[in-house]
Amino acid sequence: MVSEIAQTDNFNDKTNIKVVGVGGAGGNAVNRMIAEGLQSVEFIAINTDAKDLMRSDADVKISLNDATSRGLGAGADPEKGAKAAQDHQSDIEESLKGADMVFVTCGEGGGTGTGASPIVARAAHQQGALTIAVVTRPFSFEGPQRAASAALGIENLRKEVDALIVIPNDRLLELSDRTIGIVDAFKTADTALLAGVQGITDLISSNSYIHVDFNDVNAILRGAGTALFGIGSARGEDRATQAAEIAISSPLLEESIEGAHGALINIAGPSDLKLQEAAAATQLVGKAIHPEAQIIWGLSLDDAYGDEVRVTVIAAGFDANSKKAAQAEAQKQAEPAESTVPLSALSAAPRAAAVPQQPQPQLIQTPEAPKVQPLSTYIPSTPEPVVPSFDQTTEHEVVSSNDAGDLDIPDFLR
Repeated sequence: MVSEIAQTDNFNDKTNIKVVGVGGAGGNAVNRMIAEGLQSVEFIAINTDAKDLMRSDADVKISLNDATSRGLGAGADPEKGAKAAQDHQSDIEESLKGADMVFVTCGEGGGTGTGASPIVARAAHQQGALTIAVVTRPFSFEGPQRAASAALGIENLRKEVDALIVIPNDRLLELSDRTIGIVDAFKTADTALLAGVQGITDLISSNSYIHVDFNDVNAILRGAGTALFGIGSARGEDRATQAAEIAISSPLLEESIEGAHGALINIAGPSDLKLQEAAAATQLVGKAIHPEAQIIWGLSLDDAYGDEVRVTVIAAGFDANSKKAAQAEAQKQAEPAESTVPLSALSAAPRAAAVPQQPQPQLIQTPEAPKVQPLSTYIPSTPEPVVPSFDQTTEHEVVSSNDAGDLDIPDFLR
């Protein structure tokens, strides 16, 4: 008997994906994605700068302006960007309706992107969408104030998304020719944002021999916190393992892939790709991450690749497990706190003094338990915040020790 879901003509497993570019850098990245032909997504541009918004090719454009702003930008002030987004909250929420997955992309350190992106992400997350942020950290030549603003903005955004991918622009500069112009340098940043989004959307939307669907991506990235992505390609002998090595050693990674508790791996190549090649590439990635990590892999076969094999790796779950464990433990300890006190009050007098003595010290000490404190050991002090209303927590940056000098960097990232 054929199941009802297989018989119906209305069956549709298409994932509703929306990409939101916030601010100038986010809008530029969206235009680049459209120009490169990124498929199966809806593009939204959100900006305070009216002229910049007019240049957008996005499907939906939201202007964060009022009568007093005269169509000008946020002036590199994240507080103004946040206030503008709050004033247009209903427009933002309306544009995100029906989304299964929302990408929020921006360049951190400015006014609109830094201030408005957490509000956009919160709106998407509250509607139940898997919310992923792909952002750039500013070039060092842009100055310490912009760097400090970016650091604060990244931590504010981290609280509102399921997964956060941070691309350091300085790494892009290291990969570029020393004679590269400023315009081309920023275009390289747009390309990196495109690669971060496309690396995930291609996993879902491409016609694959071994298909990775939205539930697979959701299982790895929902509530994952920090996420990393890498893309590698190679030809010739050992092409699959070489591509995997490039992907996990990508100079775009701000942290080491080691310790990831979840990974999405997509292997794409010609129809003559051998099972042993795919297995070797997957095993190489598996050895680089946590030994008990959940691995979901997909396989796309297309002779248009020629002799090339491309490996995309999305790694996550670096901080999610400890966070979930802490929340579960806190909930477990909170339950007896509600039941013990009233029960002891109803107990006989001789037991009244004895019953609370055991649990009460534990309940009093629980908030001071060391499971929360370690966070402060790697949180550096931050300068006076650009946005007074934002939480000032920042996490220590763990810079990958991977040396990209000898790696075969894919052409589309050069």
